[in-house]
Amino acid sequence: MARCVTLNLELHRVIAHVAQEDRDKHDDGERDRHDADEHDHDHDHDHDHDAGEDEGDENREGEDADADDDADDDEDDDDDGEQDDERGEEQGANVAQAGGWQRGDEDREGDGGDDDGEQDEERGEERGANAPQEGGRQRGDDDNEGHDDEEQDVEQDDEDEEEDEEEEEEESERFASRDGEIEWSSTTYHPHRPGPRRRRRAEYEEDEEQQLDDDGNDQDQDQDQDQDQRDRDQDERQQQDPARRATAPQSPGPTEYAATRVRDILSAFELFVTRHIQEIVVTATNIEGLRKCGNGWKLMDATDLRGYIGLLLLAGVYRSRNEALESLWHEESGRAIFRATMPLKRFHAFSRLLRFDDRETRAARRAADKLAAIRDVWDAWVRRLPRLYNPGPDVTVDEQLVPFRGRCSFRQYMPSKPARYGLKSWVACDAASSYAWNMQMYTGKSASGGPERNLGARVVLDVTKGLRGPRNVTCDNFFTSYELARRLLIERRLTVVGTMRKNKPELPRALLNTKGRALFSSRFAFTPTVTLVSYVPKRHKNVLLLSTLHTGKARVRATRDAKPDIILHYNSTKGGVDNLDKLVGTYSCRRKTTRWPLAVFHNILDVSAYNAFVLWRELRPQWMRGKLYRRRVFLEQLGRALVTPLIERRSRLPRTEASAALVKALTSRAAAAREHREGVDDDNDDDNDDDNDDDVEPTAPRVASKRKRCQLCPKTKDRKTYTACGACKRYICGRCTRLNCAECVRGL
Repeated sequence: MARCVTLNLELHRVIAHVAQEDRDKHDDGERDRHDADEHDHDHDHDHDHDAGEDEGDENREGEDADADDDADDDEDDDDDGEQDDERGEEQGANVAQAGGWQRGDEDREGDGGDDDGEQDEERGEERGANAPQEGGRQRGDDDNEGHDDEEQDVEQDDEDEEEDEEEEEEESERFASRDGEIEWSSTTYHPHRPGPRRRRRAEYEEDEEQQLDDDGNDQDQDQDQDQDQRDRDQDERQQQDPARRATAPQSPGPTEYAATRVRDILSAFELFVTRHIQEIVVTATNIEGLRKCGNGWKLMDATDLRGYIGLLLLAGVYRSRNEALESLWHEESGRAIFRATMPLKRFHAFSRLLRFDDRETRAARRAADKLAAIRDVWDAWVRRLPRLYNPGPDVTVDEQLVPFRGRCSFRQYMPSKPARYGLKSWVACDAASSYAWNMQMYTGKSASGGPERNLGARVVLDVTKGLRGPRNVTCDNFFTSYELARRLLIERRLTVVGTMRKNKPELPRALLNTKGRALFSSRFAFTPTVTLVSYVPKRHKNVLLLSTLHTGKARVRATRDAKPDIILHYNSTKGGVDNLDKLVGTYSCRRKTTRWPLAVFHNILDVSAYNAFVLWRELRPQWMRGKLYRRRVFLEQLGRALVTPLIERRSRLPRTEASAALVKALTSRAAAAREHREGVDDDNDDDNDDDNDDDVEPTAPRVASKRKRCQLCPKTKDRKTYTACGACKRYICGRCTRLNCAECVRGL
């Protein structure tokens, strides 16, 4: 053991001695060459030709000296190699005798010696190379050493970031769409993000600029204050500008215009079915009634129309829309309020002759507009919808089918809908409250007869006109497309979440393939503004969704089905229009008809009643809070409020006792309300008018609040009546009553 250690020490000393000799020889050669260069420089101007010859001789001598040195080095190397071989053989023998386990230590020590020798030789060469350098250059290097270290650190960081980015790019997968116009990435894509070197360099330059800017900040402070003041003034002008204020984001819920005009349930409904719409319907109906019935037609007024609408709504509340009208007006089993409002014959006449335009001029208008029969009413109604309510952060766009099986050129067949046949309309509604914010009727193909290209994108752009972000639009695969999502995001700051059809050319083939994919697995694709996900809910079946709202990393819920956040958001906001259809259909006022304009008008009433309920509920949150039937109560009160003026105006009581009692109750209530508004009459009014008794005209018989015996007939007759004389206030029966005009009464 001791002998092996001794041999190792001797070997190490020999190697170090040989390395030292090599360095000394190398330094001597460098000094000789340096002296020769100085000698040539001193005699350069005096002896050009001779100096050239001397320089050649010196160079040749230098070459000979170098050759001699190289030869001596080779001989020394050969001697050293032979000595090393002899020592290696002795050391190998000793190691073999001492044991195999010592061989590893000797090898490591030998390698360490070689490394030390190589490092010493490299340092010697560096010193020899740096010897002829000038002192000025060395001082410059010392001054720039700190700056070079900083640049080296920056470059090293850039190289590290570039390596990380290259590894990230190697892990990500790029694939093009089927039309080759869109490039998708399997990881989040940041096209405008600067590279690591440029980003690091920009930060370094920004720090230097910041130091220079700090010196001039004091001079520019006054200018910055003036600019801030100008910016504030501009913001105030923009706030005062109505056009700019309309585009600003507003709080969800009823608008200020609606909040100041909703006083009761009836006023909320009449914000949608306005007086202007009622005048259009009344005028068109009277024109049709006179054309059909001539002088036998009793003119309709706004009170008659409101009473007719009220009966339709009440029929929907009582779930009697499919019930025959005769049963609703039946004396025993019918509803008293129907007979108290108007006779059945009058209701039939309104339903048959209700019109929304002038039939004589319809042909010319229908040539360019298929919706000409109800265009004026429809446009006036649709304009009211966005004016009364601000939708929330999520808006749903979908289709609605109004059931209709009559003759119509644009009737649609949709097997997925419960009614299957009907009139289709596009609806944009608030996802949370299902408020219908905008609607558009679909009238089929254009006049040219060809199918419309990009119909879904055009519909979404139309029904969301006037809607500004930040909001999200949720739609199904009929509407969603990459181009639509891009336009809404750029033009209106609206994001899109929707399903995609698999035949879209902007989809990459990698997301369409389901072969070999695990159940509940998700695969994502990204562009700078769009995220696409392919989810496998069942084996060999996938669903595709596009989103401009979820543009960050791919997020998946940690549940068994592992649904992505895009699908969860779509499921929570897709049912706005479907929920509207369900709620409207529960208490719908639709009646069976063969005229499609009347079916559209029934749908207008249903949607208006629901929108009015949304306004009333959000403006009066304490009204029947927690009651599940408050919408039914709202519709019932709305229907009664619409029919009450017509009931109070009736001059003849209905035949059934229940209906007559209802008329008397409403009449007495209206009389009490009028007395309360007008105040108590002065008792001295009769005394002041004693001289003018001949000029007083008796009023028409009024309906009293109680049923009493006729005061003109004999008591034995015992005729009971509700009618009282308008002048003497005595109860009179029908036999004792005569109807006279004002002229005849004045002549009596």
